[in-house]
Amino acid sequence: MSDPDIGDPDISDPRRREGTVDSQHWRATVTAAQDGDRQALDELVAGWLPLVYNIVGRALNGHADVDDVVQETMLRAVGNLGSLRDPDSFRSWLVAIAMRQIRDRARRRTPDRLEETASSDFAELTVLRLQLEGQRREVAEAARWLDDEDRQLLSLWWLEVAGELTRRELAAAVGITRQHAAVRVQRMKERLETSRGIVRALDGACSDLRELTGRWNGRPDSVWRKRLARHIRGCGYCGDTRESVVPAERLLVGIALVPLPVGFTLSLAFGGKTAVAAGSAGWSAKLLGALTKPAVAMTAGATIVAGGAYVVTQPPDAPPPRAAVTPTATASTSGPPPPSAPPAPKPTPTTKADLYGTVVDAVDRAPDPNTRPAALPRRPEPGITSTGGPKAVMQHRGDSVTLSGRGYVLVRWQISPRSRPGALVMPSWTGLKGKVFHVASGGWRRMDDPLPGAPNGYATGMGGPAIGYAELPSGTQQMWQNEFFYVDGTVTLTQNERGCDYGLTVFPSNRQAVEEDINAGPAQGALRYGLVRDTGTDSAPVPQYVTRSTPADPATVPQRSRV
Repeated sequence: MSDPDIGDPDISDPRRREGTVDSQHWRATVTAAQDGDRQALDELVAGWLPLVYNIVGRALNGHADVDDVVQETMLRAVGNLGSLRDPDSFRSWLVAIAMRQIRDRARRRTPDRLEETASSDFAELTVLRLQLEGQRREVAEAARWLDDEDRQLLSLWWLEVAGELTRRELAAAVGITRQHAAVRVQRMKERLETSRGIVRALDGACSDLRELTGRWNGRPDSVWRKRLARHIRGCGYCGDTRESVVPAERLLVGIALVPLPVGFTLSLAFGGKTAVAAGSAGWSAKLLGALTKPAVAMTAGATIVAGGAYVVTQPPDAPPPRAAVTPTATASTSGPPPPSAPPAPKPTPTTKADLYGTVVDAVDRAPDPNTRPAALPRRPEPGITSTGGPKAVMQHRGDSVTLSGRGYVLVRWQISPRSRPGALVMPSWTGLKGKVFHVASGGWRRMDDPLPGAPNGYATGMGGPAIGYAELPSGTQQMWQNEFFYVDGTVTLTQNERGCDYGLTVFPSNRQAVEEDINAGPAQGALRYGLVRDTGTDSAPVPQYVTRSTPADPATVPQRSRV
């Protein structure tokens, strides 16, 4: 076991990702905030919010309660700032508050909430936002296999080895000695390495493992961690490490904090506190005075947006603002009132825009081969992570891939009626959290286009008289070779092969690749230009076979789903 003091700088040196920040700066900032300096308070909250967000996000693995726990942590820190005696200990004090809120949240969970899943898996978030690859990605994804206590400890240890916390602060936050912390960290690291092996094995092609996981619901837990670990220990294929495994602490050194998500908002409400209540909460008189100055906030409070500053908001119990009185040339204190203005004309009723999920792909005709595609709307594309990696090949019934993030996805079709013709059971999108749109169709041909070299349309991508045909369910949208989708959230695509043989290959993509694909038309020797389906709004078509539920058999998802 390594010495817990190695690499453990003095607690008064609050190292940050931007470099080693002078401890005197933060000491002065804390002191100024305690004395009522609003700018110092802004800087303090904005400067340490990312650290709290990473601790809570990783400890709760992106659960829907993350924002609430972060908010409560920062509110308690601001509310009790006056009680902090030593400004040098602000960071360890703040981390300890965060850990208490995490443990309080765990105690408050009711039995009916124990099965709730993460709204935004923090492991995926870490991989996506920090663009982790290889074994660094493996460590991030292994975190979801840990139990709650281990994940809480990992949230601190990750920041310790990354240079954001010291071992003293880690131990203080957990409420144990540094010696006990060393033991706890070592045990957590052992389980993390086991989990890394599971992530590695699940990315492999072991047929026995595939059979074992046929009964698995896809959600990591301690029971399946033990089952999969037993398999790996006894399997020559899964247990064969094909590359040297780098220790997790070496992989995590220097990794940045996961940035706050776009649109993350932190509201600190002060307006409901009286001077007495505020005093009992530990605020200093000067801080209370700063917070109640009219210019600062006769307000309910202040809001911090990601990367920004406080935005003053109106108190929830404040009266609505009065309508402004516009003086007129004839207005006076006496005489008859001016004639009233004629009533404003009633607005012309407008047609309500289609809401997301009400527009489902329908059968359409193939456009003329020389018809260029419409302009492709722009959507944010920070990136997509895929459980199948950069290229997921799904050849058999039940194969699936889970896509998370925001960005474009290519689904490439390969239909094989020569192998087994007949009715084709379409793939389905299940467990949708967020949105999925049909963006465009490309690949230079629809699957019912004649194959190059086939005389008189004798054979198409859907088959022909000599080999049989792939038959779509009635009313199903005819697919093209390449179908592009946009995911904003998380969804699982499942191959439901039954009857006609087919395969899917799924690639995370980007808007530039979509445009290049659909615009590679006849001049380049392809059969036709592509087709843009994205309207740029919620009225863009969604796949026909999509649901927010997770059915036991994805092939049972109804065709014209509404989400």
